[in-house]
Order: sequence, then C-alpha cells, then structure tokens
Amino acid sequence: MTENFDRIIERRGTGSVKWDAVDGSGLPMWVSDVDFAAPPAVLAALHQRADHGVFGYSTRNQAYDDALLAWFAGRHNLTLDSQWICCVEGVVPGLALLLQMLSQPGDGVVIQGPYYGSFAKIITLNGRALLENPLIEDPQFGYRMDLDQLEQLFQRHRPPLMILCNPHNPTGRCWSADELTRLLALCERYDVTLLSDEIWADLLLPGNRFTSVLHLDSRWHPRIIAATAPSKTFGLSSLRLSNFLIPDATLRQRFLQRLDAHGLDVFNAMSLTASTAALRHGAGWLDELLAWLAENRRWFCKQAAQHLPWARITPAQGTYLLWVDCRALGLDDDTLKQRITEQAGIIPSMGASFGPTGRGFIRLNLGCPRRYLEQALAGLRQIQPA
Repeated sequence: MTENFDRIIERRGTGSVKWDAVDGSGLPMWVSDVDFAAPPAVLAALHQRADHGVFGYSTRNQAYDDALLAWFAGRHNLTLDSQWICCVEGVVPGLALLLQMLSQPGDGVVIQGPYYGSFAKIITLNGRALLENPLIEDPQFGYRMDLDQLEQLFQRHRPPLMILCNPHNPTGRCWSADELTRLLALCERYDVTLLSDEIWADLLLPGNRFTSVLHLDSRWHPRIIAATAPSKTFGLSSLRLSNFLIPDATLRQRFLQRLDAHGLDVFNAMSLTASTAALRHGAGWLDELLAWLAENRRWFCKQAAQHLPWARITPAQGTYLLWVDCRALGLDDDTLKQRITEQAGIIPSMGASFGPTGRGFIRLNLGCPRRYLEQALAGLRQIQPA
C-alpha cells in the first residue's frame, strides 16, 4: 500500500464539522467524512488551479462529463448518457429542490428507517409529511425492505415521492437488482417517483457489488432520478459538487429550470478541478482505501466480538459506517449517549437521530487511522450492562 491511511492529520482548528463543532473532550466518530488526505492527483490539480490565480465564473466543462462517464463505465459497468447529467452543490440540496418540484405542501414522502436524518429534515421543513416504512432486521444481510408494508403505505397515502438510500446509510446495505425491481414495480403501480441517493456507491466491501436504479430496465426511466457525488468516495465533502442523473427529458428540463430559478447555474472552479482529477486518476487510491476500510472493519468486529459482548454489529455490504446494536445494555437513549460520551469518551452518531427504528443503536465512522479505532474500543470496553 503506497498511501499512508494510518497517518494522523490534525483537523482541529480547520473549521471541521466533525472535529470543531463538538466538545473537544471526546473522540469524534460521528460525521461521515474520512480523516485522510485527498488523493495526490487531486491535491496536485488543486495546486495547479490555485497557481493560475484567476477565479471568475466557472461552468461545467466537457472534461468533467467525460471523466464521470468513464468512471461509471469502468467502475460500475454502467453506461450513462451525458445529457442525463445535472450538477448541484450537494446531494441534499438537490433532493430538497426535487422535493419542492415534484410534490406539494402536505404531500407524503416515503423514507425507510433507520433513515439519514437530513432526509427527514428536508421533508418536514418543506412542509411535507414524513412517511416511514421501517426496514426489517435480517441476521444474514443486516436489513431488508418491507415491500408488503410499503405497498400498504402507497395505497393509503398515495405519496408522489420516495427517497431511497443505496448503499444504505446507516446500515451499509446494498440493495439487489431483484429488490430494486420489485420496488420500482410498486412505484409504477402507484405512480411514485423514486429519488435514489447513491452517494456511497463506490465504497463497497470486498466481494460485493453495487446496483444502481440506472442499471435496471429503461422502462423505469420516467420515474427514477439517481444522485451521486465524488465527495464520499474521495474525501471531498466541503468541495460540494453532486450529479443528478435524470434519464427522462421532461423531468430533467423541469429540474434544470428549477436550478435556474434559484440562480444555481455556475460552479465552483475548485470543486470541478478536484472532482475531475479524482475521477480521472483516483481509481488506484480508492482501491487502497477500500482495502484499508475493509481491514478496519474486520479488526473492529473481531475486537468487539471478544471484548464487547453487548454489541451486535450489523452485517454490511458497503460504506465505512458501523451500525451497532447496543440494546443488550438495557439503557434508554439518553443514558446510552451519556455512557458513550462521558464514560467511553466517544462522540458517535446516536441511533435515535435516524428515527424510531434507530433507538438503542449507535453509528461509528471507520474512515480513520487505526489508532482512533483502538482508542474507541478501549473506551467502549468500559461500558457494562445496566
């Protein structure tokens, strides 16, 4: 391995949400960004762009589109049409714009719990009704969709929209082609548009594959929109640039008009530079990162099995997130948070922030040097059942 993912990089004092927006007394393992430097090719491209010295208005260029198309073709065996690409400064802002465009105040929007908290935020703050279809815990795969209950939800509420997370945050589940096809059949039957957040698509565990809604039959194109970004893949979260891939021409034109209406028609030059370099030259770096993340997960799961008898770690196929069932401790969520933060000295994402089905869980971030995992494990070993 040529990249040193075990190097400690001091992030305090850099405006880091993960490190600076919390009490400094604990080890932050919450926000889903990695504690690694970006790929060398990205850093070199940014230096070159900064040395140019002129930062006028920037537009998305052909180099970016070509890099994105080549990435999906080579990495995921997925052929995209360049006309499908619409770019926004962030997946969540783009989802919020689509929610405003494709639904009316008071309409229901379906998400599957445990769900990413920002989904719930944009639904409720935009005056829509959050309709939760909880996932079913499965000892083999971690979680599976409850499609029977979903159909009942569609029948009862007739929602215009559903937001899917694939791979799923926080559980790490990658949905199969069969599951996605059955889901889309329900969406077709009840006239639901599916917004698929696929930002974690590149971060797979060994032996697993990612299936996008865009891998499936073109019959579904009129009702699917897939959102991707290089931010999770290459550690570029603050260089905000996301891709909304919209095969249907009518939906796409409506979305582009919506972006125009909000003045979102220019781009950050540094974001384009970094993302293009990452997609062109970052494959080898990513392969090394995936090996590091897989070993982090293997090590932590082995240690937890030996030293944390109360912790049940959810099987995952992707992401660098660890979804940990702490219910065997017999603690309510407030007490669990107090024990984790004060006794173990860790700042996790509390499962309760992922909706009712997350109660009793914590989410930990494995995208870090091993020393942080060792510190986290040592702290968690201090916690005993009630």
